Amino acid sequence: MKMKMEDSVAAVEKIIGYTFRNKNLLEEALTHSSYPESVSYERLEFIGDAVLGHAISNHLFLVYTNVDQRQLSLLRSANVSTEKLARAAVSNCLHRYIRLKTHSLAEHIREFAAAVEQEKGRAIVLYGGAVKASKVLADVVESVAAAVYVDLDFDLKKLWVVIRGLLEPIVTLNDLEQKPQPVTMLYEICHKNGKKVDIRHSRNGDKSTASVYVDGELFAVASSDQKDIAKLDAAKSAVQKLERVLPITTTTPDNCKGLDGTFEIEEPKQKLYALCGRKKWPTPVYSIERDEGTPQNKIFVTSVQVATPDGTLKMLGEEKSRVKDSQNSAASLMIRALLQSQLV
Repeated sequence: MKMKMEDSVAAVEKIIGYTFRNKNLLEEALTHSSYPESVSYERLEFIGDAVLGHAISNHLFLVYTNVDQRQLSLLRSANVSTEKLARAAVSNCLHRYIRLKTHSLAEHIREFAAAVEQEKGRAIVLYGGAVKASKVLADVVESVAAAVYVDLDFDLKKLWVVIRGLLEPIVTLNDLEQKPQPVTMLYEICHKNGKKVDIRHSRNGDKSTASVYVDGELFAVASSDQKDIAKLDAAKSAVQKLERVLPITTTTPDNCKGLDGTFEIEEPKQKLYALCGRKKWPTPVYSIERDEGTPQNKIFVTSVQVATPDGTLKMLGEEKSRVKDSQNSAASLMIRALLQSQLV
């Protein structure tokens, strides 16, 4: 039995923690254009796309006071992407209250929601999971945000107070450092090493195949029902292979040897990320080299790699009890190595 629209509106109000003065706005925000008996969310989506971008931009500007425009743009894009917003819709159960009459769209939403549910408890997914994100779900989140914005007489500050919870967890600079976009990373690695990369697509029945060619040679292949996911998977595979075959400096340069693990600087991960951005180098890549001990007495050692015009440098941090601290240790030593090598 289908839920009445009045009940859907009440349920969504409870989810977002806001009671509408004009409930027709929320009804509109939950209605797809395939549903003929009511006005669809298309007009609200138009304003929601802009207002969500504006709201998250304000938030990022205030939180990250020492990062440049490029990094802020990457953070904003990650937080308002179709992937992020569609997952927000599922995480907050908004998909249960959408009105639409297109079977294929409804089936895709169910498949995506089921995949997201299976991924619960895992690390944040930025660039595509097992099922391609539903644009309808992302549109609904934008439309709900717009409905709140209009109902609040276009007050952006009040909107952020209401809507922020719907967007949690906010993608952070640390998330981007840990999970660089695979396709972007592939092109950056090849560019830095003077190699030409080409991604070609083909389709066989229901399967889309992405093939990565490096300097004209087939390097990685991946297939999926979705073209975008095939491309992401092929890029991930290619990056992993490139990291194995390209020359990597596993220790510091000669004039940087002997650095002790007591060297620390304030906010080293953020500063290393900003430094690489200014130099137009690829994003630093962190890897856990050691994970030992009991849950009450853990030991982590993390490495960081930075690709420079002179090659890729790799630095090991000292032992720490938290992953974040071990990453900061590696970043501190990498910054010092770069300074002493006169690369920065």
